[in-house]
Formats: sequence, structure tokens, C-alpha cells
Amino acid sequence: MGVPFEALIPYAIMLGMFGITGAGLSKIRHMQNGGKRARHSLDQWDRQMMDRDRRLTGYLRGQTDNVKAPPGFELNNPWRVSILVFLQSMCYSPD
Repeated sequence: MGVPFEALIPYAIMLGMFGITGAGLSKIRHMQNGGKRARHSLDQWDRQMMDRDRRLTGYLRGQTDNVKAPPGFELNNPWRVSILVFLQSMCYSPD
């Protein structure tokens, strides 16, 4: 006695939906990376260079071969002020 094909239809629908979801997620990640493959095992240097590239080009994975930085880059500081340091400086009184 065989399995009626009507019992396999829900499994085919579930498999199709998982496939569509996976393909859509893969495409969105590909588009977010500027058409490049996703990076793995990022260390601090890679993150710093990606942040610099984002500040230069406007894209996280963008790179440019221009010799001169765009206008406004000299004021674009990568250093972040810690909120704890800021709060300590506000509460500190030298007297």
C-alpha cells in the first residue's frame, strides 16, 4: 500500500517556503554587502578598516581608489567617546 500523494503536499509546501525564505535572506545579505560575499572571522583590524571604508564611501564594504579624501572626511572622527568617561567628566570637581 502506497502513500497517497495528498499527504506529501504539505511537506512540499513547507520545503518550498523554507527554500524561498533562505534564498531571500541570502539575497538581502548579498545586497547589504555591496554585492560581495559575507565576511567571517573579523578581528579588530578588519572592523576598523570597514568603518574607515564606510566613512570614505558611505558603504560598509565600499572601497575607493581616489587619492584625496572626500570633503568633510577630515572632520569625520572615528573615535567614540564613552558615555562613562563623559559622565565622569561631568561629575568631577577638582576642589
